[in-house]
Amino acid sequence: MQVIVEIPDGIAERLVPDGVDLARAMLEDRTAQAYREGRLTTEEVRRALGFETRFEVEPFLLKHKIYDYTADMLQRDLETLERLHR
Repeated sequence: MQVIVEIPDGIAERLVPDGVDLARAMLEDRTAQAYREGRLTTEEVRRALGFETRFEVEPFLLKHKIYDYTADMLQRDLETLERLHR
């Protein structure tokens, strides 16, 4: 799908830093938000952004401050560490 958005020049210039592709920045922002809300899977993020492998998705998520590490995961990791130290 191709989407055309009209943004006044003075505003468009301030939406992203110089040298950044506004269309790409908007795609990344919307993709990150959809993933954060649980509307996209990791695989769908990979495809939407044209990444070759899933290993490219993790740095993207970190860039957008999306951390897929829950309190339950932390608890399991702490329990594993406790067992290993015995």
